[in-house]
Amino acid sequence: MVLGWGRRKNNKKNKGGKPNMEVVIPNQFKCPITLDLMKDPVTLSTGITYDRESVERWFDEGNITCPLTNQVVRNFDMIPNHSLRIMIQDWCVENRQNGFERIPTPRIPVSPTDVSELVFRVKECARGLDQYGCVELVQKMEKWSNESGRNKKCIVENGAISGLALAFEAFANDSIERNLIVLEVILSSLNWMFPLQLEAQESLGSKASLHCMVWFLKHQDVKGKEKAIIALKEILSFGDEKHVEALLEIEGVNELLIEFINKRVSPIITKASLRIVWYLVSSNSSFNEKLKFSFVELGLVSSILNILIDSEKSVCEKAYTILDSLLSCDFGREKAYENDLTIPLLVKKILRVSPLTTEYSVSCIWKLCKFEEKNYEGKALIEALQVGAFQKLLLVLQVGCSDETKEKATELLKLMNPYRAELEECIDSDFKNLKRSY
Repeated sequence: MVLGWGRRKNNKKNKGGKPNMEVVIPNQFKCPITLDLMKDPVTLSTGITYDRESVERWFDEGNITCPLTNQVVRNFDMIPNHSLRIMIQDWCVENRQNGFERIPTPRIPVSPTDVSELVFRVKECARGLDQYGCVELVQKMEKWSNESGRNKKCIVENGAISGLALAFEAFANDSIERNLIVLEVILSSLNWMFPLQLEAQESLGSKASLHCMVWFLKHQDVKGKEKAIIALKEILSFGDEKHVEALLEIEGVNELLIEFINKRVSPIITKASLRIVWYLVSSNSSFNEKLKFSFVELGLVSSILNILIDSEKSVCEKAYTILDSLLSCDFGREKAYENDLTIPLLVKKILRVSPLTTEYSVSCIWKLCKFEEKNYEGKALIEALQVGAFQKLLLVLQVGCSDETKEKATELLKLMNPYRAELEECIDSDFKNLKRSY
């Protein structure tokens, strides 16, 4: 029995040129939440039927009541309403000429038990180094994930990340070249499952796994490099010193990261490389200063300055975090003094890109002016005045900033003030006459 009707206008015209009548959609075919035609009707324990996607979203948002009756739901099982779904499909077929397509029969959602069993089999294949069996299982997991967002969530929440990470470590520890296919498949699946869980972090952060990822960065195509560097960035984001130390034991890592930053192979690789370098230079490891020296010696200061010239906001912000860290050491400041871009570029970027880059610009200028070595004494202050830093810093104080930035800006103004009368020229440089460092 039709309990109510919804209307849908049909703008198509019949052969006589007159528009067809409005199409009415039975109310029981519509989801009570969205009022759209249901594609996968499911019935709750309260007896009310909803479209699966809509009611799952309702519960994901933290609700525990039935949307229509407001009853507290004790059992969150969703029973497919096959009879209603068949009725909706038949109705769509009957109204095909009015613009309705038959809704496809929905696939049965994957269950936590299905995922757990599959993950168990993946681990078994990894223990036996059965790469072809493992590939088949991971591809099945991929197929599930492509069917719906709900499946993806179920896969992630039921141990898939840790299972795949353990498998990746096992195959990488055996042989990268021999197990290349399965390693590629696992890494590709892991990429959409991030962020990592603690157990998975330990497996992917092992020496064997890190060696494999660096191998990918050296030998794979752009897509393969992207997957590997995203995984590497995810591992280092935990801030675990042993992962930093394990990565730095691999020969050529620093040089590889600098190469990616300079060549800008792809936006994904550039951003991830910058983030990884920041994790490295800002770590609390005992060899932090040595690491900074190594990166500066490889030309990282000039590389960062070149990035700051014309990069988008997110790249600029990542580059600034690294530069600010490098300028905390004497060798980093020395290389910055030697580059003609440094002061004009830092001053130019104040109030230009984002509040974050403004704060880092002030911090970098403060470090260069506050800790000038005897060989460069006064050089940074004078150059900053010449390119309009005094006025920019006053603006920073006027528009508002963090307390730390306010202190640094105020101190810079005091340091510059004695030089103002003779040296300030208020130049707003556009860098046309400045040469890049490469």
